[in-house]
Amino acid sequence: MSWRDSDLFYSFRQTPTAWVALAVAGLCIFGAAFAPWVSPYNPFDAASLQLSDALMPPAWTRDGQLSHLLGTDDQGRDIFSALLYGSRISLSVGLTSVVLSMLLGVSLGLLSGFAGGWVDSFIMRVCDVMLSFPSILIALLISGVGRAVFQGANESFAFVVLVMSIALTGWVQYARTVRGATLVERKKEYVQAARVIGVSQSQIMRLHILPNVMGPVLVLATLQVATAIITEATLSFLGVGTPPTSPSLGTLIRIGNDFLFSGEWWITVFPGLMLVLIALSINLLGDWLRDALNPKLQ
Repeated sequence: MSWRDSDLFYSFRQTPTAWVALAVAGLCIFGAAFAPWVSPYNPFDAASLQLSDALMPPAWTRDGQLSHLLGTDDQGRDIFSALLYGSRISLSVGLTSVVLSMLLGVSLGLLSGFAGGWVDSFIMRVCDVMLSFPSILIALLISGVGRAVFQGANESFAFVVLVMSIALTGWVQYARTVRGATLVERKKEYVQAARVIGVSQSQIMRLHILPNVMGPVLVLATLQVATAIITEATLSFLGVGTPPTSPSLGTLIRIGNDFLFSGEWWITVFPGLMLVLIALSINLLGDWLRDALNPKLQ
């Protein structure tokens, strides 16, 4: 049976919301991935910036120019180009942090549910401690401490600190989800049969239980991408995210916030709309995937 005959593809064809969400998300990802070729300017190239073009309004307003469709910021950077490059950074941070948190959470959840005993108790108590603090507060603390300790680090290290701070706050949901599913799966007949024929514990976890608990993990990962992007934007808005020389969407919103009440609304409004479009489209895809993979809703 080909993928076109699968239940998942049939569910996608029957859900117009998923079409629109995938189209919007795909367009945003395409623009971010090919920003150097799609954007008319390189907003990170300081040599090409013209201060005479600073605070130029969008092209459809008075004093606007078609050369800068969405206007410029206080440094003369083209807003449209900055959106594409900023989305690239935001999506990179979101996807990388989700992959790391998923690897950590799935591993610990699988170990906790399969081993049981004091291992299960210890991992779950760590999860309880992590859940007792707001995730944005933990990410803010980790990112702030990392940047304070390594003040002379380059932008690449700042990116790593930002990814780690988000990843270390997102693994708990994966661990608790996988643990609950593992507790159910380890009592089923196929696991008992694998033990009888001498399959090792690690192979049972990796080859038998793990594939059967990945459905909820995929749904959670899809939803967590949007959450991670918003968390990155929040940290950047608070000044502990990406540096102003390589701004993400959150940094662009923070920069534009200083000019919002002076009339230059486009500097912060367009990055905010871009952030909403990305997060909303990914969330809608996650909702569709959750419904499509839930047999009770079929």
